Amino acid sequence: MLTGVAALGALGALGAAGCTRVASASDENGGDLLDRLRAQGVVRLGIAGEIPFGYIDRDGRLTGEAPELAKTVFKRLGVARVQPVPTEFGSLIPGLNSQQFDVVAAGMYVNAERCRQVIFADPDYRMLDAFIVRKGNPKGLHSYRDVVAKKAKFATGTGYAEIQYAVDAGYKESDILIVPDQVAGLNAVEAGRVDVFAGTALTVREVARRSGKAEATKPFAPLVKGKPHVDGGAFAFRPTETRLRDAFNVELRKLKKSGELFRILRPFGFTEAEMTDMTAKELCRG
Repeated sequence: MLTGVAALGALGALGAAGCTRVASASDENGGDLLDRLRAQGVVRLGIAGEIPFGYIDRDGRLTGEAPELAKTVFKRLGVARVQPVPTEFGSLIPGLNSQQFDVVAAGMYVNAERCRQVIFADPDYRMLDAFIVRKGNPKGLHSYRDVVAKKAKFATGTGYAEIQYAVDAGYKESDILIVPDQVAGLNAVEAGRVDVFAGTALTVREVARRSGKAEATKPFAPLVKGKPHVDGGAFAFRPTETRLRDAFNVELRKLKKSGELFRILRPFGFTEAEMTDMTAKELCRG
């Protein structure tokens, strides 16, 4: 399973993104990408090699919660095939806006920074954070405030939202060890180079479950402006392509209402607690 992560590269950057472009109109009347995709019969998906969000498995097949959802939605939109375009997470937003691919299908969190550069569909899942720590959690680390108070050595991935959560809790950004992905984070904890690695609860749980030296903590909500914050992941589109984004949202809502969305995501470790009715608009406000 982990070879998919190693082969396709690191997780990455926030991609500077706000909410001013999450609208139902655009500078080009919603764009013509949907028509072009229907004519071509294929949509190019930007993925970042992160299990379980979007990756190539050991048999060379594209899979993950976002690609499998994309297959269903785009088929309903009249686009028969999906084609993966692997890149580093930090290159997803620049790659999308330079037309290297058509859609970001990587479980990307919706936040105010990213919304300044792309527009998002409504989230298809919600997610808490968790830590990878040594077996037994000897330092008792259960929150970013714990990390600061106990002067723990802290690591997270390139451009992860968790960087800002740690900084907001009082951790000095220059002291954070930035690693390529959750596998590298696990290795850093196992080797004793750091006390804790922060990531999404689902990825942390998956990567730590086979470790003999480390474990995942209980999921928790980071504090944003002093209040518990729950993230939501979604597909991203170029700002001018509101017509495609809106059509995607229509089909996504149908899948949520029927329960088919959960059936698609469940094989990748998602639970009913991680299904959501949050909107991109509310997450873009921060």
